[in-house]
Amino acid sequence: MSLKQSLSFKLQQKLSPQQIQLMKLLQLPTIALEQRIKEEMESNPALEEGNENEAEEDFSYDQDDDYDREERTDAEKEFNFDDYINDDEIPSYKLNTNNHSADDEDRQMPLSGGVTFHELLEAQLSLFDFDEEDYQIAYHIIGSLDESGYLRRDLVSIVDDLAFTQNIITDESHLKQILSIIQQFDPPGVGARTLQECLLLQLNRKKEHSLVILNAREIIKNHFEEFSKKHFDKIVEKLNISEEDLKDVIEEILKLNPKPGNSLSETTKVIQHIIPDFIINVYDGVIDLQLNSRNAPELKISKEYHEMMQTYRDSKDKPSKSQKDALMFVKQKLDSAKWFIDAIKQRQDTLMLTMEAIVHRQKKYFLDGDETNITPMILKDVAEDINMDISTVSRVVNSKYVQTPYGTFLLKTFFSESLSTDSGEEVSSREVKKILQDAIEDENKKRPLTDEKLSKLLNDKGYNIARRTVAKYREQLNIPVARMRKEL
Repeated sequence: MSLKQSLSFKLQQKLSPQQIQLMKLLQLPTIALEQRIKEEMESNPALEEGNENEAEEDFSYDQDDDYDREERTDAEKEFNFDDYINDDEIPSYKLNTNNHSADDEDRQMPLSGGVTFHELLEAQLSLFDFDEEDYQIAYHIIGSLDESGYLRRDLVSIVDDLAFTQNIITDESHLKQILSIIQQFDPPGVGARTLQECLLLQLNRKKEHSLVILNAREIIKNHFEEFSKKHFDKIVEKLNISEEDLKDVIEEILKLNPKPGNSLSETTKVIQHIIPDFIINVYDGVIDLQLNSRNAPELKISKEYHEMMQTYRDSKDKPSKSQKDALMFVKQKLDSAKWFIDAIKQRQDTLMLTMEAIVHRQKKYFLDGDETNITPMILKDVAEDINMDISTVSRVVNSKYVQTPYGTFLLKTFFSESLSTDSGEEVSSREVKKILQDAIEDENKKRPLTDEKLSKLLNDKGYNIARRTVAKYREQLNIPVARMRKEL
């Protein structure tokens, strides 16, 4: 056996705890930042909310010194508070950050009351005569429904669940019987396993027996595939009805709720409004950019903790070990509070620097709100403009919103790849998507434009777009294929 030694050099960059803290704060949107600040204040008593104008003193110490080492000379054992503290003044922004205005909006988030969707279903169990075991089975099935009101799990799996978790032995046939009872609950369509079953449950609950309802049931029950693929000509032929009759049937089907659970859950969900991180106003052709003042409260170092440190510093008596431990605790909390305030300030500066670069590149859009004026821009462009890493820009852009005179948008929406026109001009993919969207909105719904026709339309306008690119942009816009956009 032989041993070999080798020497190698490796360049490795390590982030300090403060840098890591800043990176984490950068990616938080305003509402999440407020919660993060609240958590920090709860965990660190040296950090307080409030305004304090007087200059504070910076208390620092040499963390490499170990005052508990046993092997020391008498001279070394002499305690000196200068090893713990110094009187250098630090910038006031590190102790205070004030980004509020009198026009600041209310911080409280509106919450909606009421019971949940599943609780409303569970309340209806008492209306049926279940024995104890069947009640537990029904309760389990309701708990397995998703927020849209569908039962996505197969009954065989639920049979196994009941056996393993509740020691209830049943079979698929019995579950179907109980599920059919739950499908009688309100809202109509709840407990369905497929969209087809959901729509049919709702149609079967209708008491009227008009020809429109009868045809609607027939189409959903026996011709659902043709209906979902909009093969209306086949339906007209098979049912021997006119196009006008089919229009009435389709109108009736469109009144049904494809997600019955949402009709209840929407009223019981927490209502959370978008809080913009930036606010843009335009006055006489001048863009005014502001950072939302809710991004940080007034933060300061606790006066009580300063006084505690001052008491230790002014004491002429040799401190005991418990006093030294207390001093170290106070110092750690003070340092942590100052680091956090500093990180908040750096976050604000980085956010503004990044947004200013975005506004500069998209100035034409922010002046008039015309989406076709959004120029090609990628993360790398902004990173180079502000001399920062792409990952930093990505953290800033992530989940951040800007309020403009034209609406509130995710910052991500202003980033797009570039395309070239016949004249060689660079244009944004956003501009192409806008033209694509307008063309589809104006199309004849009886003969919707195929991707190939859309591609030709764009090419005629001077945009070099292939059919597959049109398909990609259409999907990104959540627009279905031509066949699915067809109307009678």
